[in-house]
Amino acid sequence: MPSATETPTQNYRLGLFSAVAVLFVWSGFLVVSRAGVQSSLTAGDITMLRFAIAGAMFLPFVRRWWPRQVPLWGACLMILCGPGALYSMLTFAGLAQPSAAHGGIFTNAALPIFTLAIVIAVTGVWPKRAQVTALSVVEAGGVLFALPGLEVSGTEKALGIALLMAAAAIISVYTFCLNHWRVTPRQALVLINVPNAILFLPLWGAVLPTGLAEADPAMILLQAVYQALGPSFLAVVFYALSATHLGPTMTAGFSAAVPVTAALMAVPLLGEQLTTLEWLAIGVVTAGLLLLVRARCG
Repeated sequence: MPSATETPTQNYRLGLFSAVAVLFVWSGFLVVSRAGVQSSLTAGDITMLRFAIAGAMFLPFVRRWWPRQVPLWGACLMILCGPGALYSMLTFAGLAQPSAAHGGIFTNAALPIFTLAIVIAVTGVWPKRAQVTALSVVEAGGVLFALPGLEVSGTEKALGIALLMAAAAIISVYTFCLNHWRVTPRQALVLINVPNAILFLPLWGAVLPTGLAEADPAMILLQAVYQALGPSFLAVVFYALSATHLGPTMTAGFSAAVPVTAALMAVPLLGEQLTTLEWLAIGVVTAGLLLLVRARCG
């Protein structure tokens, strides 16, 4: 009988391709979102742009694609903990404090720890020793990368880290649920985007602050297009495929490499500079990721 982290129809190459695709989409998400919160747009504005478009795109498919194998309480849990409005607001608010690169560390490097804890607690299945070693190397690189950002202390910095860690905690629940209930990519698209649009758009219009009127139209267009097509479409599809074919532990471990590509993107796009220690940390994270792939192949 397959474990909770394996299925009899796994396609390793498809899972690996999907994990790499998520890596780049999420890296771009961190950089583009960081640019958005540095403008007059609020976290609520960016979230609204994301789900207004994505919700409208997938509303016609709700009846056909809804994941009926998921119980009602499970669907509610996935809507709340998935890459929806709550996750977006936590991430955007957290990114308003540390840099885009450090945002990637606290959100994505924490994800394997939370996911692994959930897998062990719910299923009792422990990962292979080689996978634990690889994850440990990735996390060590994450700690190295985070050190320069932690040198600047303060309440705002601590709040940003806490918000990003909370985002990682809830997405780990979603990661496990994807594999547990065998949610397909198209089911994930309607499950995440449509309910979040229905719930969040009235909230944004009624009570949340907005800077939409003062924002540069080019920035609004960038956020609308990337947020809807990137994290709300491509990332949802590829993340579901990765969780199905690689399992939740490796999917979460792979996401820990997001800070590497996010940091490299942020250098030319946002003008953020990396220290020698941060470059060293990038090398450690990359080595850990390669070990994780090798552990899965072995």
